[in-house]
Amino acid sequence: MPKKRKSGGKTGSSKGSYAKVQCVNCGRFIARSKAKAVTRRTSLVDARMYGELKKSGALIMSGQTKKYYCISCAIHTHQVSQREKELRKGN
Repeated sequence: MPKKRKSGGKTGSSKGSYAKVQCVNCGRFIARSKAKAVTRRTSLVDARMYGELKKSGALIMSGQTKKYYCISCAIHTHQVSQREKELRKGN
């Protein structure tokens, strides 16, 4: 039977068990090694205020949000994709 993912769906080392995280889409609890982490930059100021501050030459900080997806939700929301069928055939 072909493998969908070379890694078997896990990342990291041979540590053993990882802490559980919750999928932001479906709420399923999964090991952190299996979860797909998506980091996005978020603006800390309003859009109108951002334009005014940018004109005045101010430095504007931005925050980061980290979201974890289970593998099925990550595929459904197009965060990751399966390998092509030809690449999967040999495994």
